[in-house]
Amino acid sequence: MTQGEVLGFEEYVRTRQDALLRSARRLVADPVDAQDLLQTALVRTLGRWDGIADKSLADAYLRRVMINTRTEWWRARKLDEVPTDQLPDASVDDGSEQRADRALLMDILGVLAPKQRSVVVLRHWEQMSTEETAAALGMSAGTVKSTLHRALARLRQELEDRAALSREAEGVAAARIPAQPDRRHDERGRERCAA
Repeated sequence: MTQGEVLGFEEYVRTRQDALLRSARRLVADPVDAQDLLQTALVRTLGRWDGIADKSLADAYLRRVMINTRTEWWRARKLDEVPTDQLPDASVDDGSEQRADRALLMDILGVLAPKQRSVVVLRHWEQMSTEETAAALGMSAGTVKSTLHRALARLRQELEDRAALSREAEGVAAARIPAQPDRRHDERGRERCAA
């Protein structure tokens, strides 16, 4: 790679890093993981920078690298559960509704398969057209549409399920626990029945 290509890549990163980081944050929930994802994608792209003939397509190329990298991470994750004696505390740090909604959305996006999540992120957050999304993901426009339809249906169902569970939990908490019967009365009743 020539010095000019390295400088061109550095200039590209300097001007596009904020937009690319926003894309990475939409692909993974943790901001630190998003930075790692972008850094990994940039390192992988640097080695192939001279192969990108049309530099105006560099954003699409980098997004595709981020999606592929995130998919690799998802497949390589460990699914081992670690038992503990105590449940972790579940609390919202700042109490802001906007952050709570974002956390819920990111959590719900976690139920989607990587392909579905990628389509939802590119279509709705990145506001890419169906054709742009298809080109970025290397699939047909019809596949993008059907995948998006199934993903949105899955998200709706997940929201409905969580709302139902929440209503059930509120109902159980609000239900009055019946008082324990007085044992003296219970014993007298038994004595009467035995007589």
